[in-house]
Amino acid sequence: MVDQQLELEKTILTLKKGGIILYPTDTVWGIGCDATNAEAIDKIYALKKRAESKSMICLVSDFKMLQQYIEEVPEVAYDILKYSKKATTIVYDRPLRVAENIIADDNTLGIRVVRDPFCSKLIRKFKRPIVSTSANISGVASPKNFKEIASAILEGVDYVVNLPLQNKNAKPSSIIKIGGDSTVKIIRK
Repeated sequence: MVDQQLELEKTILTLKKGGIILYPTDTVWGIGCDATNAEAIDKIYALKKRAESKSMICLVSDFKMLQQYIEEVPEVAYDILKYSKKATTIVYDRPLRVAENIIADDNTLGIRVVRDPFCSKLIRKFKRPIVSTSANISGVASPKNFKEIASAILEGVDYVVNLPLQNKNAKPSSIIKIGGDSTVKIIRK
C-alpha cells in the first residue's frame, strides 16, 4: 500500500526545488511543475519538445485559489464549474502571479479547479498552482493510463508520483473559453 502522505511530501519537495513531476490528475496523467517558476516550465516545454507558443494549463485547488490567479473571474465560470459533470478547464483573460511563459500570447490562461483528492491536497499544501500537461511528447497521442507513458517522459521528469493505479483510461477535460464580456466558447467537449 502506498503512503499518500509520503508521496505528497516527496512531490512538494520536488516542486519547491524547481523540479518537474509526473502525477495523476483528475483527468489524465500529467507532467507538472510550479506554475510560478519560469525555469521549471521551460523544462516541461523541452521535455515535451513543444513550442512555447502552445500554452499549457494549470491546476488550482479551489475557487479561492482561482481568484488569486485571475484578475476577474466571470460569474458564469462559477456556474459552469459548479454544474459540470466532467472535469472542465476554463480559459480566462488576464491571469496574475504566474510565470509569463505559461500565459498565452492573447494574455489568457487555462485553469482547472481539480476534483481529485490527491491533486487537491497536493495543490493546497504546495499553496501555488501546478502546471498540468499530458504526459506525452508533443505530436504523440496522450497515454490513456500509466502503462502507456513513454520511457522518455518517465526518465525526463524529476519525480514520478507513486500512484500508478490512478486514472485508468481517464479522459482529458472539457475546455471552455470565457471572454471578458462573458461570452462562452467551447473549445473541447
